[in-house]
Amino acid sequence: MAGNGALSGAVIAVAGAGGPAGRAALRRLAEAGATVVGADNDPERLAEAVDAARYASGGATVTGETVDLLDLESTRDWAARTEKEFGRVDGLIHLVGGWRGSETFIKTSLDDWDFLELLLIRTVQHTSLAFFEALQRSERGRYVLISAAGATKPTAGNASYAAAKAAAEAWTLALADAFRKAGGAEGPTSAAAILVVKALVHDAMRAERPNAKFAGFTDVKDLAEAIVGVWDKPAAEVNGNRLWLTEKP
Repeated sequence: MAGNGALSGAVIAVAGAGGPAGRAALRRLAEAGATVVGADNDPERLAEAVDAARYASGGATVTGETVDLLDLESTRDWAARTEKEFGRVDGLIHLVGGWRGSETFIKTSLDDWDFLELLLIRTVQHTSLAFFEALQRSERGRYVLISAAGATKPTAGNASYAAAKAAAEAWTLALADAFRKAGGAEGPTSAAAILVVKALVHDAMRAERPNAKFAGFTDVKDLAEAIVGVWDKPAAEVNGNRLWLTEKP
């Protein structure tokens, strides 16, 4: 499927582009023909991801900039700059992640909640508010949240993480309802969707733990393929839906 141009002409922003999932997404989106605009809070990591995606995709337009997604105005500025420079925004992929857990429920530290609330919820709020109008203007706008199965079936030691992911899902479903309402009787032209994984795995993790099975984990390359696939279906089919990449708990 590489280079099939399925997203030819599309402009897609990736939040959290410097991590392993971000790197895979930048590359696959570029291979599909999109102009890709990455953001991360780590400039060195982001530059490496952008360079790798450009190289792998044969010189596609892949850019990156350091954006503080915890600041709403900075996020709005990023959205406005992206639309002004490239003329449109057809997607926002939310890959900002983070995890903290505890041995037992009673040992949960609420400091972990404060940390995760910022990373997993506030960045979703800011990116969705900042990009909503541009995505609505697109004929194929997509907001894609990467979530975890734990949001549906939390475990005792993952209370903060699961609750934060569940809140991010609820916020994204509210965004989906906004797209539905904006579409009126003819249905939405843009969509918000949730891709659900158990956890992610990438080559470096496998190299570190060669005997680990990573059962039920989703490889970042498969996640990137699923992200591109969100554009394969009409907006009405994906809007407000959880698309499971692992078994439902």
